[in-house]
Parts: sequence; C-alpha cells; structure tokens
Amino acid sequence: MYLVIRCPGCRSFTYMDHLQRWKLCPVCGEIISSQQAPVYIEVKQYSEADQIVAQLEEFLRKTKRTDLTDEEIARLRATYARWVQAHVPQ
Repeated sequence: MYLVIRCPGCRSFTYMDHLQRWKLCPVCGEIISSQQAPVYIEVKQYSEADQIVAQLEEFLRKTKRTDLTDEEIARLRATYARWVQAHVPQ
C-alpha cells in the first residue's frame, strides 16, 4: 500500500510506502514523517499513487486553490474504492 501525502514544507503532493517512517520530499528536500503528514488516500500500487499525485497537482493548479476540501478528499477515496471494486475479479 502507498500513501498519497503532502509535504508540510512546500505543500507538494508525493507518496510513500505505508511501511516507511520517513521520506525526503523530492521538491524541497524536507524530511516528511509518515506519522505527521496528512494522508489523502491509500492505494495499492505505486503507479496509481504517482498518477493520483499528478492529477491532484494539476487540479489545484487549474482551480488556483491551495488544498482539497474534506468533501473532495472523501469523494476521492470513494471513487478509488469503487474503481478497485470494479477491477477485482469476482
């Protein structure tokens, strides 16, 4: 599992393995603690996390906003859960 998180320093999105305790921000170099960073969503594969990071950054850039609302985060999680459920063999 991978956690999509945000750097507390530069506020860029990134991801880390759920077993990691620390991550170096690829943008600003800040050390990010998995215990303190806000988790936006958990995903199964790093490629999914990478894609979501890019989409979130693009969304905030286009809307000229600084963060997602709690409602948007809940919607993101629900959408991902439906996608996973649709792609799991029955």
